Amino acid sequence: MSKTEEFIIKASDLHVSYLVQRNGISSLKNMLLSFGMKSLFEKKEVLKGVNLEIKRGECVGLLGRNGSGKSTLLRTLSGIIQPASGKVEVLGRVAPMLALGVGLEKELTGYENIMLCGTLMGMSKQELKDSIGDIISFSELGEDINMQIKRYSSGMRARLSFSIALARTPEILMIDEALAVGDAGFKAKCWTRIKEVRQLGCTIIYVSHFPAEIEGFCDKAIFLKNGKIVMSGKVSEVMPVYLTEYK
Repeated sequence: MSKTEEFIIKASDLHVSYLVQRNGISSLKNMLLSFGMKSLFEKKEVLKGVNLEIKRGECVGLLGRNGSGKSTLLRTLSGIIQPASGKVEVLGRVAPMLALGVGLEKELTGYENIMLCGTLMGMSKQELKDSIGDIISFSELGEDINMQIKRYSSGMRARLSFSIALARTPEILMIDEALAVGDAGFKAKCWTRIKEVRQLGCTIIYVSHFPAEIEGFCDKAIFLKNGKIVMSGKVSEVMPVYLTEYK
């Protein structure tokens, strides 16, 4: 096996920064009194030289407090965010289950969103035709599938997002605490489906604030702190370090 085939995801010296409003700029008056646009904002570095490799078929848990860079890392690996510097290599089709409702158009109906998102995921017209009944059935939305997304509850948006993302077996599945929303029955159904795609060889990156979920589901863990990787390796090795850090 060549070096390029040893991983399905690789990040090299990854840096991601945001422009954030400076303290004290809290009103239009303050903005007008400021000298130049550069004085209104400051750069905040969120990821600071992240290096990682994830092999095909691995299930990796991302650990870290809020603000550690977990969600930003997932969005960068999935191509939603472009890094300021560094390189991301992804050798497979990604199904992102990130912030609730990401990718759903509020003015479109659930049905129209299935067609749009499926097309953006690279599904052919025939694949969509063959899959749409299963997607609607899995979502359990019934006649509400013809209602605009802006009228959906958070749980309904979660159902639709899950159903679209898992309509076919992805090569890479990225989950950012998406399973924290929804009723117990639907969560259980989603976990069953996720375990199925894992058994089929899907690579999974999973963010959770519940250590028991990472321990019970993942075989590898990455501990992020202040935008840097503190430790990566087997869950049994990384988890004690993470838990000790935040006692």
